Amino acid sequence: MHDIRQLRADPAAFDAALARRGLAPAAARILDADRRWREAEARDQEAAARKKSLSREIGNARRLGDSALEAQIRAEIAQLETSHSEFSSGILAVTAEAERDELLSTLPNILDAEVPDGRDESANVVQHQHGTPPEFSFTPKQHFELGEALGLMDFATAAKLAGARFTVLKGALARLERALGQWMLNLHTEAHGYTESAVPLLVNDGTMYGTGQLPKFAEDLFRTTDGRWLIPTAEVPLTNFAAQEIMVEADLPIRLTALSPCFRSEAGSAGRDTRGMLRQHQFAKVELVSIVKPEESDAEHERMTRCAERVLTELGLVWRRIILCAGDTGFGAARTYDLEVWLPGQGAWREISSCSNCRDFQARRMGARYRAKDAKGTNFLHTLNGSGVAVGRALIAVLETHQQADGTITIPEVLRPYMGGLARLGGG
Repeated sequence: MHDIRQLRADPAAFDAALARRGLAPAAARILDADRRWREAEARDQEAAARKKSLSREIGNARRLGDSALEAQIRAEIAQLETSHSEFSSGILAVTAEAERDELLSTLPNILDAEVPDGRDESANVVQHQHGTPPEFSFTPKQHFELGEALGLMDFATAAKLAGARFTVLKGALARLERALGQWMLNLHTEAHGYTESAVPLLVNDGTMYGTGQLPKFAEDLFRTTDGRWLIPTAEVPLTNFAAQEIMVEADLPIRLTALSPCFRSEAGSAGRDTRGMLRQHQFAKVELVSIVKPEESDAEHERMTRCAERVLTELGLVWRRIILCAGDTGFGAARTYDLEVWLPGQGAWREISSCSNCRDFQARRMGARYRAKDAKGTNFLHTLNGSGVAVGRALIAVLETHQQADGTITIPEVLRPYMGGLARLGGG
């Protein structure tokens, strides 16, 4: 949600910020609804104050025994209640406020000045790269070719059970997926100071609204028959730990992590990545969430991204960090770093993690505040989220990067303790 006071102060700057995302001006419509709300509120307050004053005058008239004056005052109160009934009931104020807030709720976050201009991913900027894409003495295969050849990746059974965009993993490959998630979770809790949480996979409307999934992205989500939503990422419940709370400064920063299934309808991805595991309706992800003071969010964004980068480095993957341009930055983010991993089988870079600073955008939607030491008032928190990382995509990258000419897969050393000491997949 946006700060209406900033919009009132500089509507042109607000519209300019929307234009960076390729959106039409909206300040005039929002301010019109805001003006009607403030006017209705003012009239309602004036009517209430006048009615209270007249009520006191009735008491004075009674003490003076002036029945004519009392009757005159009562007539004025009756007229006031009739002429201002719609204001005193708050109908106009509530309607205008709802219209204003609905408009605000559908507009994305204001981008940081450092975010590059650009309409789509072609304008994203590479900040740095770790490693060089490897050269193979053979033609590298894609992950689904490797998995199927090993007899450990089964798309036909998944389609029979659930339809398209699902996968069945078997045997050592299923264990490798589990190993990846457990290793990442341990790394972030033991080395990076995140607190592990097990979160609900079903959440209510308010929780989805707080992190920005509703109302704009309902079609990208799965909804149950009782009105709950399957989480698209553990960011949703983790960030909402702060909803409607006033945190104590001494307790900040709060760093949370969870390994959870994620569910996405992929409504806008028809025809994209239909082979393999890259774009699934259900996948596992280790999520990182930070809840911090505003002055700490820039440093926290860098810290969080480095935590995700360490995962990729220790898995022996080639990766690069990208800052997303204006047209490619997500709805709730003020600035996003994407980590892309090189997939030899595809011969392409593919996203494996996004780390975003949402500043106070989500906190305003959730009512998440903190009280500074010795301060009277409260301030909105800043929230950040990042993939630390997507387990399925990490599995894909491990398979394609560490494949051998004979079709076997070398298991990264950090995962071998989780695999019972197994050093490779396949080969008997």
